[in-house]
Amino acid sequence: MTALPPAPTLILGGFLITPEAYGPMATAIAAQTGQPVQVVPTTRLEWLRTGGRPGWRRLLDRSHDLLLALAAESPVGRVNLVGHSSGGVMLRLLLGDHPFAGRVYADRIRVQSLVTLGSPHQAVRGTALRREVAALYPGAPYAGELAYLAVAGAIEPAELRPRVRPLVQRSYRAINNDPASRGDGLVPVSSALLDGAEPLVLEGVGHGGWFAERWYGSPEVLPRWVDRLGPP
Repeated sequence: MTALPPAPTLILGGFLITPEAYGPMATAIAAQTGQPVQVVPTTRLEWLRTGGRPGWRRLLDRSHDLLLALAAESPVGRVNLVGHSSGGVMLRLLLGDHPFAGRVYADRIRVQSLVTLGSPHQAVRGTALRREVAALYPGAPYAGELAYLAVAGAIEPAELRPRVRPLVQRSYRAINNDPASRGDGLVPVSSALLDGAEPLVLEGVGHGGWFAERWYGSPEVLPRWVDRLGPP
């Protein structure tokens, strides 16, 4: 892997996934950039409270504060954002000027790239808060100011861990009404891609370590997307 532009990186993980799962990812990015990598501290209880605005606001405020601290130390004054699953949807709120739960973040001036990994951006029957993100910030509205990369996994059901195989079609049907979709075992490819963002579909990659041996954070998968961090 080639060296990346020197900027710190902030990672916001997915629903019910605790920060230690992102340790290899953080280590790999730090090795390439020579800059700090911070994983937003979260607990499973905090994720369980994200069914409403206060839960989202708590994690967004924490992410914003960490972003400010990293940007202050950055040699370029900006940071990279990496969001896995729900984290990728939530991070889109940090970029813009619309109020959310009583606060405007407007952090895009401090961000050089946003990478989302298996994030359910588009859904026929999405949650109310995810629909709000899509309505406030359709697609990649700041693509001229920062780089967007939307990464989707595509894995055959037989490659998934046996415990999740019975759930795949149900999950795809709930998101896009098509149980025959291709996806990472939880999020269909069509949902993980984002209009205006650079698309990247990774074959043989599952949503998380609970789903498959290879997921977005696996050592053999990281090189397939991590070198896209950086300015547009």
